[in-house]
Amino acid sequence: MSPMTRRILPSTCTLVVGLFLTVTAATAQAPRTAWGVPDLNGVWDFRTLTPFERPAELGDQEFFTDEDAAAFEADRLAEFAVRDDQEPADIVGNYNQFWFDPGNKVSETKQTSLVVDPSNGRVPPLIPTAAATVEAARLVREGVDRHSPTYGGFVDDLGSGMFAVRCILGFNSGPPMTPAGYNQNVQVTQTEDYVLLLNEMVHSSRVIPLDGRPHLPDGVRQWMGDSRGHWEGDTLVVDTTNFLRETSFRAGVTTSDLHLIERFTRVSDGTLLYEVTVEDPNTWAQPWTYRIPMVQSEFPLFEYACHEGNYGLYNILAGAREQEAAAEAGASR
Repeated sequence: MSPMTRRILPSTCTLVVGLFLTVTAATAQAPRTAWGVPDLNGVWDFRTLTPFERPAELGDQEFFTDEDAAAFEADRLAEFAVRDDQEPADIVGNYNQFWFDPGNKVSETKQTSLVVDPSNGRVPPLIPTAAATVEAARLVREGVDRHSPTYGGFVDDLGSGMFAVRCILGFNSGPPMTPAGYNQNVQVTQTEDYVLLLNEMVHSSRVIPLDGRPHLPDGVRQWMGDSRGHWEGDTLVVDTTNFLRETSFRAGVTTSDLHLIERFTRVSDGTLLYEVTVEDPNTWAQPWTYRIPMVQSEFPLFEYACHEGNYGLYNILAGAREQEAAAEAGASR
């Protein structure tokens, strides 16, 4: 990426106030359901070139200027082209850039990072115990590729990409949803009593009741947690707890104590603002928030035919056993 001038935009406060006023005015005019709440129905695309965390060279700059946004987009797209030229094409299962779909624009808000709190646009550092766990896992898996199990692993460990490899959870579908790779779409279907979030990735779905019922008992835990929704003005708020264990989010650093507050606000005909506050006291010392303006798609969801019982999983495990046997044979010589 070409260097950009580090600066604080003098118009940052104006941009924030202007954005708030624009969102407030647009929300009042957004489509509404027959029962009077904002109409969130549709397929929403959350891909974006906006980095999740603010690049260090941007310092305290919260928003791109139009010129900076254009330069950033051009640099990122050029990086993809160079990467495609450099990646080998003769590796079985290797993806080139044709298969990825990162988009070609930064978010319409021109924010320099999806993370908006803390104000530095960066995810807070891991607490010491979480950092130690991550480092220990790295050392155990040193020299093992992303989609291979750790030595002896089978049920609990299929590598750092285990949830996607086993088609349990998508790597971007959440909760919470994050831009990554491809199939970055969610279909929202709502009734007066429920909202359904159906992700294209791994066809995962959440049926979220809006009737005020409590969360499931603490002993009942699920891969995608237990979600409950309610309206705060024109914003749908979804509270999710009761996670079974870590998820794909942030490469699996979270724990079963992860707590999410997701907010969905239709700010115009074509934009659904998705804001997430993340809290896990076993991972970070403070909650933090990121925001994605999702764009309405003209296309339907397409089938993501991921299933655990395929030959790929068998071959991954069989190959890992062969590697282990070769390593043991070499050590015994």
